[in-house]
Amino acid sequence: MSKVGLVLEGGGMRGMFTAGVVDVLLQNDVQLDGLVGVSAGACFGCNYQSGQVGRGLRYNLTYSKDRRYCSMWSLVRTGDLFGADFCYRKVPLELDPFDMETFDASGVPFWVVCTSVSTGKAVYHQCEKAGEDMLEWIRASASMPMVSRPVEREGDYLLDGGIADPIPLAFFEQCGYERNVVVLTQPRGYVKRQSKMMPLMRRALRTQPAIAQAMEDRPRVYNEEVAYVAAQEQVGVAFVLCPDELLPAHRVEHDPRKLTEAYFAGTRVAERELERLRAWMA
Repeated sequence: MSKVGLVLEGGGMRGMFTAGVVDVLLQNDVQLDGLVGVSAGACFGCNYQSGQVGRGLRYNLTYSKDRRYCSMWSLVRTGDLFGADFCYRKVPLELDPFDMETFDASGVPFWVVCTSVSTGKAVYHQCEKAGEDMLEWIRASASMPMVSRPVEREGDYLLDGGIADPIPLAFFEQCGYERNVVVLTQPRGYVKRQSKMMPLMRRALRTQPAIAQAMEDRPRVYNEEVAYVAAQEQVGVAFVLCPDELLPAHRVEHDPRKLTEAYFAGTRVAERELERLRAWMA
């Protein structure tokens, strides 16, 4: 029987949509064989293996306006817009504990995608055991350029996986997942365009030329991957869950109302498509 994977796009706080989808999958005991998450997809997707329904929404609503969580204060003070110590240590280890025992017992492989600062290429890592090492890999996957310090892992410095491989469907197919549920955080028909800030970004990233080039290439890469997802959906080996319209929550969002709206947009889509998903999986 073919393995069915779960592929989760990033998108910063648009990932609250993903958190909603993941919770519906958990609540309805939808069994998947592996998961690969990019950036916010990794941050919220890991709750699938730990079985913690509602955790993604809960801690984001609780700390969305806490300057230790995400703020210019944190960027100036620590070098990270999303505070590394608070987001990836204090919250998951103390304030809203991540269930590491359940994660380890799940038996569902969990992969994260990062981007190498030295090459601008994607780096894929399987987190075989929950713990601080896994949290650092997730942090690397979600470390946005220019507002985050690169994270050192296994002799390389890493940043946001969405720079190099924003929708890693082809990668997961190569890993043996012949059929995949793909969760996107942009609606159908969305086309990524080159940022007007690219000249300034190149200047800001002059010490990271490979990242600057990857950022310039990103619209093309993203749009090609969206087209690939659509092609795989057309032939029946991908099942796409995405927002019906642009989400109210932006990449960096502090408004609890908009975060909640994005989350429930995810639950609505997942609940609406649940029976069709079960039939496709069967």
